[in-house]
Amino acid sequence: MEGDVVEYRIDRQSGVPAYVQIVRQTEQALRMGVLRVGDKLPTAREVVAATAINPNTVFRAYRDLEQAGLVRSRRGLGTFVTRSLARPGAEDDSPLRTDLAEWVARARSAGLDRDDVLALVTAALDEHEHQRHEHDPDDRGRKQEDA
Repeated sequence: MEGDVVEYRIDRQSGVPAYVQIVRQTEQALRMGVLRVGDKLPTAREVVAATAINPNTVFRAYRDLEQAGLVRSRRGLGTFVTRSLARPGAEDDSPLRTDLAEWVARARSAGLDRDDVLALVTAALDEHEHQRHEHDPDDRGRKQEDA
């Protein structure tokens, strides 16, 4: 597959380093099934042309992805996805995704902006985690050990 599977967008106002944004966007594409095992990432030259960032920034992001075991660089050929992060329910055509898209549309039409929606989702996830830990004390111990 050509390097046009994912298109990186760099938000210079976010305060998040560009290489971290590339890593996060790649991970999101892997979770959503946009990127699949065997897909080729855009070349550093393509990313630089599209985003006007330093090539070393792209190389650092790709190196971090490679160290995480998500991609593999092949000299002269490019960087290829080696592992997926997709889980059932995250695909574009999943019922969960459809329900969430409808909910986001309702939230936006109610006047909520992106940060408001993210805050609501984060609060709901935090509450879910809290409730889960109350019902499974052993899980809380494992979480703390992982931290």
